[in-house]
Amino acid sequence: MTFRRRYHGDMQLLSVQGTGAAATLILLFICIVVVHVGKLAYLGYRTRGKKLPPEAPKPSEPEKEPVYYIVEKKKKRVRSEYSEPKRISFNDPK
Repeated sequence: MTFRRRYHGDMQLLSVQGTGAAATLILLFICIVVVHVGKLAYLGYRTRGKKLPPEAPKPSEPEKEPVYYIVEKKKKRVRSEYSEPKRISFNDPK
């Protein structure tokens, strides 16, 4: 018994290259999800292992007034006299 096939019934939605690209993107997405779930599980495991002491209420501190400082620019001193120049030698004295 032979069956008549329709032309559109045998056609695929994507070409071979398109199917490979779609499979690659799906695999990449699955890998990214698995890695992030693993990282979050590891963080949760580390956090759960630490037994934190109950937090004690902090005493409220009175609000302090802001302190403002007045800063003056340094003024250059005027020298009226200069000392005698010093002689500098770069030779190694032995």
